[in-house]
Amino acid sequence: MNNKTSALGALMLGLLAVAPMSMAQPASLVAPGAQVQLLTDGFIFTEGPIADAQGNVYFSDIPANRIHVWTNQGELQTFRENTNGTNGLFFNADWQLYGCEGGAGRITRMDADGNVEVVVDQYQGAAFNSPNDLWIDADGGIYFTDPRYGNESNTPQDGYHVYYLAPGADSAERIIDDLVKPNGIIGTRDGRTLYVADHLGNQTFAYDISAPGQVDNKRLIAAQGSDGVTLDEYGNLYLTGGNNITVYSPTGEQLASMEFPLAPANMTFGGPQRDVLYVTARSSLFALQMNVKGMY
Repeated sequence: MNNKTSALGALMLGLLAVAPMSMAQPASLVAPGAQVQLLTDGFIFTEGPIADAQGNVYFSDIPANRIHVWTNQGELQTFRENTNGTNGLFFNADWQLYGCEGGAGRITRMDADGNVEVVVDQYQGAAFNSPNDLWIDADGGIYFTDPRYGNESNTPQDGYHVYYLAPGADSAERIIDDLVKPNGIIGTRDGRTLYVADHLGNQTFAYDISAPGQVDNKRLIAAQGSDGVTLDEYGNLYLTGGNNITVYSPTGEQLASMEFPLAPANMTFGGPQRDVLYVTARSSLFALQMNVKGMY
């Protein structure tokens, strides 16, 4: 695997002439002169990036059944093997790592010693389809999507839905059931807003979180679906599509479009200052220095 600056690193920014969402927000989300950097490649399909407390970035190679870590020192490490096709990853408030084991139809918690604990693996007695992405609120409540990609002829559930698992609970609640194929999911740090990307429906929605596991006031944020989603410190929403990452304000204004050499599947902010956008794109992991920090 290579650690090099991509020859295609000249970033094509499509920054639009729109006002920033607040006076404090910089005019450009990307650092001046920043270029897309290819950190490492040779994977099968990278997904699910999330940074730990120090800014090291964990990500999945789904078909290879591995979770890797890209450290702040620029080293690639393998965190876990035999992951059952783990896709989305997220740390809770205590910096415990959770993952969506799509191949096993479950959500698990894992530690650095290789211990894996099943958190939830069924809804009303039937297995999940293939948990894809998750977000954990400050109290430990888990919101996750459950679509399926490939072998859709015999799914255990009656559709593709969004679920919530309360802290300490062993059974999940179905909270959104009217999307075509929900995929990327993220919530704001204050726990007030949930974003869900309907990948196949080509739409991304925002919901008010009125109480833990209760959402209402569904509204369209972007006429674009997405595989992965993340938020920056200003609450701007980052979505993937084609070879681009597109950024929307919390009210749905398109703020920027950033092109990458390969089609991004997901992204997260990481690094010691949490101001580097790490992007999983097919066989590779890319990085881009930003002018903003991540919410996570």
